[in-house]
Amino acid sequence: MRRLRGSLSSVFGCLFMLSGPVAADIFGAEAQQQPNVLFIAVDDLRVELGCYGNTLAKSPNIDRLAQAGTMFTRAYCQQAVCNPSRASLLTGLRPDTLKIWDLPTHFRQNRPEVVTLPQLFKQNDYHAQCIGKIFHNWRQDDFQGDAVSWSVPEMLHYATHYSDDPQVAGEVPENLATLKKTECRDVPDDAYFDGRVASEAIKALREIKDGPFFLAVGFWKPHLPFNAPKKYWDLYDREQIDLPANPQPPTDGPTIALNTYKVDPKGTLTDDDVRELRHGYYAATSYLDAQVGKVLDELDRLELREKTIIVFWSDHGFHLGEHGLWSKTTNFELDARVPLIISTPQHSAGQRADGMVELLDLYPTLADLCNLTAPADLEGVSLRPALENPSASLREYALTQTPRPAYLRGKQPKVMGYSLRNGRYRYTQWQRYASGKIIARELYDHETDPRESLNLAGRSEHAKVVEQLSAQLDAEIRHAK
Repeated sequence: MRRLRGSLSSVFGCLFMLSGPVAADIFGAEAQQQPNVLFIAVDDLRVELGCYGNTLAKSPNIDRLAQAGTMFTRAYCQQAVCNPSRASLLTGLRPDTLKIWDLPTHFRQNRPEVVTLPQLFKQNDYHAQCIGKIFHNWRQDDFQGDAVSWSVPEMLHYATHYSDDPQVAGEVPENLATLKKTECRDVPDDAYFDGRVASEAIKALREIKDGPFFLAVGFWKPHLPFNAPKKYWDLYDREQIDLPANPQPPTDGPTIALNTYKVDPKGTLTDDDVRELRHGYYAATSYLDAQVGKVLDELDRLELREKTIIVFWSDHGFHLGEHGLWSKTTNFELDARVPLIISTPQHSAGQRADGMVELLDLYPTLADLCNLTAPADLEGVSLRPALENPSASLREYALTQTPRPAYLRGKQPKVMGYSLRNGRYRYTQWQRYASGKIIARELYDHETDPRESLNLAGRSEHAKVVEQLSAQLDAEIRHAK
């Protein structure tokens, strides 16, 4: 890639030496301005969007972004919980390299001098701005956000998901939902955080439109609680919302693979409760989609689309009753796989890239696309070849990991589950973090079992596959450590 980047730089350097009228004719009047970056992050969004083939989800704005860019169908997070996933993406380093596997630990506690993705753009004369949740919303007084990464103070970057204030002018309307984890009120979009994030992002675009800018817009939904304005609940008929097709843990699967989160502490969810929660997730997704649409519409109104790289990503997936699980913190496909869309002015629209990629790859990709010199220790790869040729294969597999216990509170994990996903299989091994001793294995064949309902790791006919994937995984683990 360095060779390709150097070649392209030489070509562009020669072209810019052309006479003014010729260069302007080829590149336009603002040829030498660096491209802007609109960096859209969302929280807990699994691959439940129309553009990814979900026929129930109503996500027209994200769908049209996919039609304008490249949709990566096999993108995976590094760890299925907010802080490690975001810290990894924004530093370009794996959780084991950062020594971050929990929610409270700020990456600068372990790597104070690391240059983050937005910080790199800031150092290269970009206006870098954060609105909403980009880094994790740490609660420590010393670390709320990461001020050094941004040109101006962060906004709406810290909150608790459970303090959304539905009250606007007048009295709070009646909550039409029945579960404590859901809320359905007839309020405007700005009654919740994501509506405010979209409004502030639109204001920012108007102020920084002359660029170049790196504008990070972080939406909080569809994270629990599933509280979206009533009009988004009304988009769905609850009778058409199915119950999970695989509500039981995988056959022969180890207990350590499951999370312990209870959406209902009493454990008494009825089928109606499950449908209400799934309804709420879809409503929150459509609410999120509408806010993304507002920002994209303003980008178009300001005639910035042809000058702007747009990235849309989720930090990890989510379980909605599948395997009997809710929330995240597992290595299963529903937690590890994420939506990822990249739209650039230079690359073809409506592309579908089916190769394995990781969120870790976004840092080197954006540095590459904007011709910035990235730190030498990045552990991802540039996705530029896949933007130029969607059939390009950049990775043989993707790596996701999850510690046990899931929430470490600054301590080293006792057990780590490392999961390798290739084109056919998901192989996971649970091992003592200090010694490396393997205590459990999982193998799921996605050609015959896409829901990961049957663990094949202990079956003799799959011993060679387990041996091969274990060797690959061990090599990755040694490298990361």
